[in-house]
Amino acid sequence: MTALLARARALGIPPARMICTGDVVAYCADPQACVDLIRGAGIPVVMGNCEESLATGAADCGCGFTLGSACDLLSAQWFRCADRDLSADNRAWMGGLPRALNFTLAGRRLRVVHGGVAQINCFIFASASAADLKAELDAAGVDGIVAGHCGLPFTRVIDGRMWHNAGVAGMPANDGTTRVWFSLLVPTVAGLRVEHHALGYDHEAAAKKMTGRGYPDSYAQAICDGLWPSCDILPRSERQEQGRPIKDFVVHWSSIELSDAAE
Repeated sequence: MTALLARARALGIPPARMICTGDVVAYCADPQACVDLIRGAGIPVVMGNCEESLATGAADCGCGFTLGSACDLLSAQWFRCADRDLSADNRAWMGGLPRALNFTLAGRRLRVVHGGVAQINCFIFASASAADLKAELDAAGVDGIVAGHCGLPFTRVIDGRMWHNAGVAGMPANDGTTRVWFSLLVPTVAGLRVEHHALGYDHEAAAKKMTGRGYPDSYAQAICDGLWPSCDILPRSERQEQGRPIKDFVVHWSSIELSDAAE
């Protein structure tokens, strides 16, 4: 988070113009410090399933993993540590977060959610069917969705409307590199330019801190080798991309597409 805030300052982007799609403390080495940093900066945040679980005293992170799967067992280890280390004040802050945020940019109505529009822990990946994405967008009644949860960066434009996921800043994108991801939404004369950017940070220090604080070694290893310890949740197409480095990429969402969709 420190590296992301530093990059934002270098780009001239104030915290009030940043958005976090939730799961602030997921898999990180120091959940208390991470929440304090985001709260102190004043970054708008939507509630993720991890915030919901920690705020309500749930027994697990609420990701919806199959019971007994590798993802389920590994996340349980992480969640116990986060549950141990987080203050009551930060839990209360998590419980007061909105489940969605709405804003307008370049004439487009956008909604920020964590997973799906109605289901907070819904995994929506780049390989999702156009029909499924349209159904989510229809339910929201907006031109575009900015979401999180799945952990992998992608943007798709379907019949003039957009589904966008910036990826995550706390864990590599399963691409065999130590980089994490953020995105920029940039208004242009033609519409909106969506830029996906990788971000380097002191991953060795983060991994060392995780190990020292008793967090699962598997996630500390993932920070260092860029590979997720389990791919249970991934559809086949995303699973096949494991270990293939992702390059920065740009998607142009033009005004023409938006006009065509409205006709």
